[in-house]
Formats: sequence, C-alpha cells, structure tokens
Amino acid sequence: MNKDILEGKWKQMRGEAKAWWGKLTDDDLDRAAGKYEVLAGIIQEKYGYTREQAADEIDKRVTAFEDGLKNKTEPTVVK
Repeated sequence: MNKDILEGKWKQMRGEAKAWWGKLTDDDLDRAAGKYEVLAGIIQEKYGYTREQAADEIDKRVTAFEDGLKNKTEPTVVK
C-alpha cells in the first residue's frame, strides 16, 4: 500500500518529493513527515487539487518511485 511505502521510505523520498512538487517548502515536507493524509492536504492546498487529485498524484509518484527502486540493477563487476 502506498501509504505504508510513503511512511517507511519518507527519508529516501523527501528529496524526490521536493522535485515532484516544487511548490512545497522544506517546512511543508517537515510537517508532512511521511504522513500520507498530511501530505495530501498540503498538496491540495498548494496546487488547488481536490483531495482525490492529491491522493492520485501521491499514489502515482510513490508507485513510480518504488518501480524505480525495483528496476535498479546491481552494477556488473568486470574481472
């Protein structure tokens, strides 16, 4: 579930979140602290989204982030 992923990997995702949503300040990200509902509310406020749009945006970004982690491969060691 994306809510659990967001909370569990917030420290890793925080920098990405700032890039994804440029209107969010460091204070906004500190306030969100990986809490899905709080982040949705902040995005809703800053971007004028509906609650559903904000939740969809978070879900899309978290899913893409997770997929990116899964698709990273270990570097090949050349002997």
